[in-house]
Amino acid sequence: MATESTRIAPEERLVNLVVALLATEQGLTKDTILTSVSGYREQSEAGAGKDALEKMFERDKENLRGLGVPIETIGDFADPDDLREARYRIPTSEYELPVDIDFTSAELAVLNLAGGVWSESSMSAQARSGLRKIRALGNDVDAPIIGYSPRISLHEPAFAPLQRAIEQAREAEFDYLKPGGGAAMRRRVRPLALLEYEGRWHVYGFDRVQDAVRTFLLSRISSAVQVTKRGFDPALREGAGEQALRGLQEVAARQRALVEVAPGTEAALRLERRAVAGSEDAPRQGILVPYVDVHVFADELASYGPEVRVVEPAELREQVVVRLERTVATHRDGDGS
Repeated sequence: MATESTRIAPEERLVNLVVALLATEQGLTKDTILTSVSGYREQSEAGAGKDALEKMFERDKENLRGLGVPIETIGDFADPDDLREARYRIPTSEYELPVDIDFTSAELAVLNLAGGVWSESSMSAQARSGLRKIRALGNDVDAPIIGYSPRISLHEPAFAPLQRAIEQAREAEFDYLKPGGGAAMRRRVRPLALLEYEGRWHVYGFDRVQDAVRTFLLSRISSAVQVTKRGFDPALREGAGEQALRGLQEVAARQRALVEVAPGTEAALRLERRAVAGSEDAPRQGILVPYVDVHVFADELASYGPEVRVVEPAELREQVVVRLERTVATHRDGDGS
């Protein structure tokens, strides 16, 4: 099998496949792709079996089609159903951006922020390539959208292995620390989707230990993620991201915090954007902000310091106070007083 020096990352292999299929008008046969396109060629030269390479190619085709890349299959002219010598290509007319496309400054700023976020992950080369293509159209993507940088980050070490487990439809194992728990518990999960919610990454999947669907916060994974050899039906991934998002939104709809924020501060900018309307006949001061996890939200509110004050619920207010007192104690100990 391929050694570390010849192994190409799956994302790079997909990009190479797209470039190759865009560069041909008449299409490429499967044999040509497996022996010529970087990512397959190295595996072939290292002794990978043809069946394994063909399965890899079929999986890559489905992944690209799932991303909206229009891969066209051209069969034999006399017998279109005979795919033994089928050729594959990506019609440029269906894939390229329209020549008259125009981005607003806000849209370009969002694309730039997205590229910056993904640049922290294994897809950094593709993110930079995408931004270079936008710049090639004569657009400036460096204009800031707001005065604050986004909180979304891919520094979570669990992100890359979980992404790989989802792509390969394999179970993953990791230790997970629930809030208030004394010790981390080992989890065996069929990961179905990764999603960002409220600036934090979650993995949604079927927990084999609990025998139920669960959503895990990546920042609470306390061990290295082990991608096992146990597979699962890839069809389970279909619609998983949407299901996970609906679940988080339903939890947030049931939990709302009443908070006061100082005008013109970072807290006001971030929290007012997420605020919802409350009952008109209920007297209140401040804004109502939905949240999913009391501990995670307390971490965020405490990070704003004096810019925010929690009115209710009491549990959230107490959690914020605990964090602020811990910060004060840490600084007091550091000063030696």
